[in-house]
Amino acid sequence: PCLFSPNRNPVPMPVLIQKKLSLSYLIQNLTTEKRLAYYQAILSVYDPNAQWQALSSDKVPITEQEGETLASKADQIKFFSTSEKTIPIETLLSEQEVEILIGADKEADLDKAIVKGVAKSFIKALIKKKFKEDEKLKKQLEFQKKEEEAQRKKLEKASKISFEEDTSLPKAEPVKIVDAKQHVGKRVEIKGWIQTMRTQGSQLMFLEVRDGTEIIQSMLQGSLCQTVDALSLCRECSIMLRGTLKLDERAYNGVELQVDFWELIGTAPSVWPINQDTKVHERLNSAHLYARESRMMDILRMRSIITQCFREHFFARGYTEFHPSTLVQTMCEGGSTLFGLDFFGEPAYLTQSSQLYLETVMPSLGDVFCIAQSYRAERSQTPRHLAEYTHIEAERPFITFEDLLETVEDLICDVSKRVVEKAGPVLKRVNPHFVAPQGKFKRMTYKACIDFCREHNICQDPSKVDGKEGVPFEYGDDITDAPEREMIKLIGEPVSMIKFPVEMKSFYMSRCQEDDTLTESVDVLLPGVGETIGGSMRMHDLQRLEEAYVREGIDPQNYYWYLDQRRFGTSPHGGYGLGLERFMMWILGIPHIRDTTLYPRYMGRCLP
Repeated sequence: PCLFSPNRNPVPMPVLIQKKLSLSYLIQNLTTEKRLAYYQAILSVYDPNAQWQALSSDKVPITEQEGETLASKADQIKFFSTSEKTIPIETLLSEQEVEILIGADKEADLDKAIVKGVAKSFIKALIKKKFKEDEKLKKQLEFQKKEEEAQRKKLEKASKISFEEDTSLPKAEPVKIVDAKQHVGKRVEIKGWIQTMRTQGSQLMFLEVRDGTEIIQSMLQGSLCQTVDALSLCRECSIMLRGTLKLDERAYNGVELQVDFWELIGTAPSVWPINQDTKVHERLNSAHLYARESRMMDILRMRSIITQCFREHFFARGYTEFHPSTLVQTMCEGGSTLFGLDFFGEPAYLTQSSQLYLETVMPSLGDVFCIAQSYRAERSQTPRHLAEYTHIEAERPFITFEDLLETVEDLICDVSKRVVEKAGPVLKRVNPHFVAPQGKFKRMTYKACIDFCREHNICQDPSKVDGKEGVPFEYGDDITDAPEREMIKLIGEPVSMIKFPVEMKSFYMSRCQEDDTLTESVDVLLPGVGETIGGSMRMHDLQRLEEAYVREGIDPQNYYWYLDQRRFGTSPHGGYGLGLERFMMWILGIPHIRDTTLYPRYMGRCLP
């Protein structure tokens, strides 16, 4: 590898070029060619006593268009300086002469080398961004000054106004907002947080207040909205309101509270940090506050309702709930996705699935289910993967493969119906177009799905085949996320994909009687999401299970308790696991799985 100096002469590594010139001159010379970003350079203030940093020039070239992309992320880029930590953008704008060291060294600490390409468009974007930020800040400060002066005058006037509760009124009865309609015409007391507010002159104020059950519109008049506390009200202030409930079709949920007395319980900053321009990572960092946004409140409430509907389904079908441990010393879905930990000196893991434990209680409880957390250490950031998720699992003894298929289809249809009936207006706000499915699902073998993909030109994900595009699926290939969703979109209805090859499934799955190379397995695919349920008949023959351990290279010693289920009265049985978050994506029409939970956990995200 070599580096181009300002005069465009190639300099073999590890020769260093030292020139005294202005940064603007250096940039101008470095960008004389449109594809300058083929080469990577480091700008640093030369310090003889400091170890210089650099990038090797054998990285993937950066095109002019990619330079524009870098420019759009200018706030994430810094210029490294060995003496001053960073070169401020003001230096770039000046003609200041500094010592520049340009070099390339494969042994350099690449983590500290931060400029990956210098293009004119990139530098211009940095400068333009700085000017825009300065201008915006200047206007904000001017506006803030005017607002502060106006507020000072208002508070001075408000300090002379006060009010007291009218003791001749009936005693206010504490109620929850969700029950407000049952108390129309009565004087009530409500405590909650301000969701939104608006004023009409100095005599009228409308507050939308929530208490965790619902939202209600409240009206304050006269001196009630003219005090110092009233002028300091803003979103998220917590308050106590007393007044009379009146029917009003114009109000949220058709009921309005006409306030006759109120108290401020807790103040809040005047600026709410979340708005429509808030970026995803900023919103996730503020998840504890985002929970108060209307959409997130609806999603969290829907999550609770959906979980309740699953439990009601299981109890209505005669299941017993079991609470398994999530600290384990065995694997269920492959060792590469285990989160390991030190359990008092012994190796242990966070569970991938509670299936094996559910199987152990079937002889005592019959049909069993659990709703617990599962963990997968997959380095995946697709729209449908989480490292931690809520796993709804069930096991049934003495069933056939056909029974299992009917079981999972009944689960989806019945729970969906219950959600529609129970959620009512909340579901309509989140996803007004959802219609619960009915009857049996379309069933397709794994082979039929491979053929469908080939017939409809659905190809493998390039990232799974060394970046090659247009690679058709072959028998034995895994139909991954994107192609799977494309396939189910064309089919247009839920699909039970059945009978996968033995090599593609876990060791414990039983084989088809008619074809020993296939497993009695099923993946339920839902439109817009893809795989939502994975299930199978479990291998109940002791000898075949022991052979499976040998084939997979698993030490059976840690699974002695699982083998005992086959020694002490084995039985044909089957079960499945459903990811709650994926089910929510489908029923609520949410495109990204991270938005189905308040605190998503995936690679790069474990806060707050």
